[in-house]
Amino acid sequence: MEEKDHRALLNQGEENELEVFGYQTQSLRRAICLTASVLTCGVLLLVFYWRPQWRVWATCIPCPLQEADTVLLRTTDEFQRYIRKKVIYLYLSTLKFPISKNPEEPLVADRHSVINHAILKPELKLRCIQVQKIRYVWDNLEKRFQKVGLLEDSHSCYDIHHMFGLGLTHEEREVRRLVCGPNAIEVEIQPIWKLLIKQVLNPFYVFQAFTLTLWMSQGYIEYSVAIIILSVISIVLTVYDLRQQSVKLHNLVEDHNKVQVTITVKGKGEQELESRLLVPGDALILPGKCSLPCDALLIDGSCVVNEGMLTGESIPVTKMPLPHMENTMPWKSHSSEDYRKHVLFCGTEVIQVKPTGQGPVRAVVLRTGYNTAKGDLVRSILYPRPLNFKLYSDAFKFIVFLACIGVVGFFYALGVYMYHRVSLRHTVAMALLLFTGTVPPVLPAALTTGIMYAQKRLKKKKIYCISPQRINMCGQINLVCFDKTGTLTEDGLDLWGTVPTADNCFQEVHSFASGRALPWGPLCAAMASCHSLILLDGTIQGDPLDLKMFEGTNWIMEDCNVDYCKFRTSDSNIIIKPGPKASRSPVEAITILRQFPFSSSLQRMSVVAGLAGEDHFHVYMKGAPEMLAKFCRSETVPRNFPQELRNYTMQGFRVIALAHKTLSLGKLSEVDSLSREKVESELTFLGLLIMANRLKKETKPVLKELREACIRTVMITGDNLQTAITVAKNSEMIPQGNQVILVEANEPEEFVPASVTWQLVENQENGPGKNETYINIGNSSVLPEEQGNCYHFAMSGKSYQVLFQHFNSLLPKILVNGTIFARMSPGQKSSLVEEFQKLNYYVGMCGDGANDCGALKMAHAGISLSEQEASVASPFTSKTANIECVPHLIKEGRAALVSSFGVFKYLTMYGIIQFIGASLLYWQLQLFGNYQYIVQDIAITLMVCLTNVFSFLLITALGLTVFIMFSDFQAIYRRMEFIPTTTSWRVSILVAALIQFCVAFFVEDAILQNRELWLLIKNKLGFCSKSQYRNWQRKLAEDPTWPPTNRTDYSGDSQNGFYINQGYESPEQIPKGKLQQGGQTTEQHFWTRL
Repeated sequence: MEEKDHRALLNQGEENELEVFGYQTQSLRRAICLTASVLTCGVLLLVFYWRPQWRVWATCIPCPLQEADTVLLRTTDEFQRYIRKKVIYLYLSTLKFPISKNPEEPLVADRHSVINHAILKPELKLRCIQVQKIRYVWDNLEKRFQKVGLLEDSHSCYDIHHMFGLGLTHEEREVRRLVCGPNAIEVEIQPIWKLLIKQVLNPFYVFQAFTLTLWMSQGYIEYSVAIIILSVISIVLTVYDLRQQSVKLHNLVEDHNKVQVTITVKGKGEQELESRLLVPGDALILPGKCSLPCDALLIDGSCVVNEGMLTGESIPVTKMPLPHMENTMPWKSHSSEDYRKHVLFCGTEVIQVKPTGQGPVRAVVLRTGYNTAKGDLVRSILYPRPLNFKLYSDAFKFIVFLACIGVVGFFYALGVYMYHRVSLRHTVAMALLLFTGTVPPVLPAALTTGIMYAQKRLKKKKIYCISPQRINMCGQINLVCFDKTGTLTEDGLDLWGTVPTADNCFQEVHSFASGRALPWGPLCAAMASCHSLILLDGTIQGDPLDLKMFEGTNWIMEDCNVDYCKFRTSDSNIIIKPGPKASRSPVEAITILRQFPFSSSLQRMSVVAGLAGEDHFHVYMKGAPEMLAKFCRSETVPRNFPQELRNYTMQGFRVIALAHKTLSLGKLSEVDSLSREKVESELTFLGLLIMANRLKKETKPVLKELREACIRTVMITGDNLQTAITVAKNSEMIPQGNQVILVEANEPEEFVPASVTWQLVENQENGPGKNETYINIGNSSVLPEEQGNCYHFAMSGKSYQVLFQHFNSLLPKILVNGTIFARMSPGQKSSLVEEFQKLNYYVGMCGDGANDCGALKMAHAGISLSEQEASVASPFTSKTANIECVPHLIKEGRAALVSSFGVFKYLTMYGIIQFIGASLLYWQLQLFGNYQYIVQDIAITLMVCLTNVFSFLLITALGLTVFIMFSDFQAIYRRMEFIPTTTSWRVSILVAALIQFCVAFFVEDAILQNRELWLLIKNKLGFCSKSQYRNWQRKLAEDPTWPPTNRTDYSGDSQNGFYINQGYESPEQIPKGKLQQGGQTTEQHFWTRL
């Protein structure tokens, strides 16, 4: 048997990637394991429950996956967790209609579907496994398990329209339903008995049950009962909490499974059914307002949806139909990163539909059940990513160390009792008693105490947590990434002015503060029409930036009515008319006929509009100025465009560019067939819209507080780079006097390798009281001795992508001092957070939830400032929409971490002290009394660990101890089984305890908590942090050529990460292979670039 037949990968390249191994159950092995389980009184079954892989290895033999009846799955992350699953058979013979057994005849119309490859003929059966709520079937052609419950990504636009546009046949729907399962996100409310069994079978409680049985057999009845009561309370509270979470999650998704929908069945017309009966490929009809029960691909008409459940922002999003394309390109590839504009996601709300023809708005079911966007969110709650936190791993190691001490004590007790010729039964019992005494019974409960109190305090500050274990991790955060708009700055923008163009030159600025109406012209028409606003119940809704821009025109929005039928518009279009305060306009109304929505990856949007009284159509476009200029005719873009843009962005303004062109189309119907590429080309540049982006009042003090705590702050934004630099300086994320180095990287061209340019940004005074920033591209540079760590790298998402692909060895050096990352797409934000984590940073991410969901999930501590349910994607949610929550969270994280660490130290030292005390008593064949254990374990230790009045309880415990030692109440001594000693002994013990306390206090405060002392020792002995970012900081501090300024480097051999600075090295110094790469043409091109 070959390894490739026995092993395969599930979800290759995805976050939940799993290795799957095939096994076949052996009856003889199974019988032996069953016998061994009986002989060990079920202990072997318990071990198999804790280690499912051992059960598989003991009862099965490896075999090819094709023949396996049991599979063993292993996660590919650092935790290597195992899951055991039985292979299930599904039989199509259970369906109530005849099915062809001809192998050449496909059961579903889509010949490339995995369903056709999975069904064995003539048996009419298929093999499948269910892993984390997702079903996988065995593909007999590909020889691997494949996911079902979704349409294959390989389908082209043509396939989607022609194969699924008219619906599926009744027979095909039944086959798909059997194979894919119901379209339901079902969260079972776990029965209490099942939760109890899971808790009781926890290794700690099993160990505790063994310990208590042993102690009760030795007469420690009261102590054992007290520990049993404590354990029962702990288990009941845990079960109650788990049950409540289960009920809440069940209620959250329950309504999803009860939606009534209408579909088109081929040959039968429209049919109404429950949403749980939907299958991938169904043609779904969208009647109007509804909640989407599945992921669907819009094929006819457009609609407006509220994606607040996914993004955290209740901003209407316009969805466009998938275009009719004849090519065979996969539909996602056709739309590139913007494919989401065609997808309606499960759980989102459709708030408006716009039919484009005579028929209704239709969509093809793309994914069902747990494969959907909502299903993925629910699965992330049910199966959270495990945390690799050093405290927990170290705690486990120390418990193992305590167990090793217990083993030593076990043999010590055996030796002592055997030496005194005690009976074997009593000797073994006493040895086991000493062994079990090393691990305190309250340890697990005590470790979570700090987290519990921290969570309560966070809740009072309106910070909510769905992953309490991450609170401890917040205590180690040393880098926080912030989104800009809505996080550091105000969400709403103020209109400042417009800068129109004419004759290839910028004109006089129109200031909105003057109160004058914006004069009519193409710029005004673009601002009035180029947006995604909708009219809902008489109220204009949409993106705040679009809303602000539209309000600046003083135009109004109305529903289409009969007055405009002459204007060739359908009932679904919205009419935009001049308002009472608008400037005089020769145009009576504007109708938006077609939208190409804005997306973060494209950085632009455009519309096709019609002006009343005109026979032709107009294209209006807005977007990032650098991006929009590429789509305009060069002769219409002012020559001083870069300088003008820099002038405004460096003052912290948000700048949007607008463009226009006229379309010569004969018919209104031709508008629907226009491609985005044709619409967004050869435009005329209209000018700039300038908007003021104010800092929130909390931003500056919070960033200062983080900086004083030696916590790095980084800005990751989708806005302009220069605007981001200005906001960083105004907020003092970049302190005064620090240098900013722009990093601009370019993709390789025909004769030129990838390049990276370093430009120094300098501050210059420009008029009284104004600090404006300009790029100095001269030969000045910062002297090495002046640099230190007082420099910051700034770059765009495009440059980050080039560095990631072509300068990978250079990326860590930049990230160590990278502070500003602008024009970043959602995917790049997630990638950047991951790269910081690779440098051993503990990363926090704070965003408003719009484009930050991926980064919020990726970070060690993601903090969403959104009040929507999308915060489920983030471990923490702040109901206060500013960054004050970040220091609160870090403080509580540190408090919880210190509490957990302190409690752990206290309990382990207590365990060791108790072990030593018991060992000394064993030498005299004596034991601690029953009530001594109760006082030590319950009255003192438990109360100290589980409450936050630590000092008071310690003083109380000290007073109680002194009272018992010197009271001479014989009744108390007899009851607690004390042996009275002389007064001088008691005084000696008290003095020894006080001396020990003083020594311990001195060691703790003067040595262990003395940061300066440890830094001195580290410096003297040469100890250094092993963190990657610390290593890079040390290396770069010793590098006299770092940071580079005002130069361009070119990538060389991508395999070894070699790059050369062509502008500073002579031809003799450059390897011949590099020099000859582009010949004379390349050299000339280099110098032209430089």
